[in-house]
Amino acid sequence: MEDTRELLSQIDSSFKAFSSQTPAQLEAFGKMLRVIDSPGKLDLKTKSLIAIGLAIAERCHWCTAYHVRNALDSGASREEILEAGWMAVLMGGSPALMQMQLLLKALDDLGA
Repeated sequence: MEDTRELLSQIDSSFKAFSSQTPAQLEAFGKMLRVIDSPGKLDLKTKSLIAIGLAIAERCHWCTAYHVRNALDSGASREEILEAGWMAVLMGGSPALMQMQLLLKALDDLGA
């Protein structure tokens, strides 16, 4: 299992490549991300916890690393993050449960 910091580094590297090779697409995605991810009726922590559940359900290692970091940065506790993960397990069953390993690793790697 890859280190969470390595996954985050891979995301950063990909975004740098996209920025130079497909700047219009990355800019459009970035604009959508900023609009959707900004506080509205839901605060940033709540949105981050929802994203964690979706990352687990979608089985995306990079997404899990990214959204755990964002959730921690927005003030979510380890317990809140784990609870969000368990909501994904409720809806996604055994495959989502296997993805919870990534969630635990990300929390440990990021010191939560």
